[in-house]
Parts: sequence; structure tokens; C-alpha cells
Amino acid sequence: MAHVARKRFGQHFLVDPAVIDRIVHAIDPRPTDRLCEIGPGQGALTHPILRACGALTVIELDRDLAARARRWPGVTVVEADALGVDFGSLPAVADDRVGGSRPDHEDRRLRIVGNLPYNISTPLLFHLATCADQVVDQHFMLQREVVQRMVAAPGQASYGRLSVMLQCRYAMEHLFDVAPHAFAPPPAVDSAVVRMIPLPAAPGGELARTLGELVTCAFSQRRKILRHTLGRWLEARGVRQTFDLQRRAEEVAVDEYLQLARLATPHPTG
Repeated sequence: MAHVARKRFGQHFLVDPAVIDRIVHAIDPRPTDRLCEIGPGQGALTHPILRACGALTVIELDRDLAARARRWPGVTVVEADALGVDFGSLPAVADDRVGGSRPDHEDRRLRIVGNLPYNISTPLLFHLATCADQVVDQHFMLQREVVQRMVAAPGQASYGRLSVMLQCRYAMEHLFDVAPHAFAPPPAVDSAVVRMIPLPAAPGGELARTLGELVTCAFSQRRKILRHTLGRWLEARGVRQTFDLQRRAEEVAVDEYLQLARLATPHPTG
């Protein structure tokens, strides 16, 4: 029986073979990879990835699709909302599925892929950032507008909190756009595929928390110069700095925000 896409899960199933091939080619799955797919749907990406790597873990909230995925050889199914999944524990799940046959010297970090539900994409990206140090790379299909925000440079209209918080953790590349007709049912927006590679010295611990507060404050009133928002935040914490507060939040580079966060964190890590 054909599965009917459910609006409450934001389901739009990828059906264009050319787009599927292009995404799989970008991922370039290998037999030794520890792969996790978020939202496998009807298996458009799952099956070609399986042919290349032999086994992977999938995260699926829809119980009907999860039941279908359990019938696919080589697949371990985690039936859950991706926002509540501890991605750092998933490599062990994959190990059990393939019998622990991979040599200990191989990279045991996770590769994550998926056509992400647009209704939870931003909170899911922040959730995944908390385990970036356990990830090799991420390849996602997202709403094109979200990808543009992710990779935006200072001074661009799309540059904002999402840009800063992800760019301090990942090197990101907007790979290509995908038109609505590549899906069934077609979404009302264009999509895009992005590659995300965790940076080796990303902020963590208290520094990451401070950076999050600082950037949220800076972009809380985008039209005002930072003296009225971030300046007061820094003053309240006794931070002495030579930072130019006569700018707007979108004019400040990621490295500058990170340096301010280090000054505002008593014992920064990362």
C-alpha cells in the first residue's frame, strides 16, 4: 500500500532519480562509513546508500514508515523524534547491526544525511551541533532559504543568528538547489542541499553557552546599532573590550563574536 504523506510530519518524498543520484554522489558513501539517515521516508536515499555501504541507522518518527524500514536488510531503525535522539550514541547502534566487523582503527565518528522536515529544520540543526565533535560530516536537504541563512556572509540580508552559530562549528557549502517538482507532494518552496563539516576547534561547554546568549542578544533588534543591545549585555558582565559597537549585528564577522564570547566567559573551552 502506498504511503500518504502526512502534513504534521512535514513529509515531502524525494522522487527525482537525477536528484537522488546527485545527492548520493555528493555523500559518496563507503563500506566502512557509519551512516545515519534522518527521515528515510520511502527509501529514496536509503537504498542507494545501502548498496554502497551495506548498513546504516535511520531515524524515523512515522510508525508506518519505521515499520517499512525494518524490513530493509542492513537497516537499524530508531523510531523517535530526531530532536530527542542522542546522536552521540548511534555509532554503537550501527556496530551491533553489522556485527562489529569494522576494524578498531577506522574512524568511528558518524556521517549524517537526510531530507530534513522543514518544520523542525532549525531546531534540529542546533540539536545536532551539540554532538558535532562526534560527526565526520552532514549532508542535508533543506528549504533553500534556510541554507542561504546558514552560509550567509556578514553584510548579507540572510546573515543572522543561525549563520553565526553554525559557522563557528562547521565549514559549510551550498551544493545545489532542488526544485519542488523533485518531490511528491511538491513543497511550496525551493530546496537546497548543503554539506556541513565540523571544525576541529569549535566552541564547547561554557563558551558555547555564552556565545549563544551573546549572539541572541546581538540579533534581537537587528535595526539598532549594537551599542543599544550587545553593549549593555557586555557592560552588565563587566567585559572590557575595544569592539566597535557602532555597527549592526549583521556587520560583525563570526570570529569577532567568538572573541567577544571568550572575553565574557570566565573559563572558556574551545
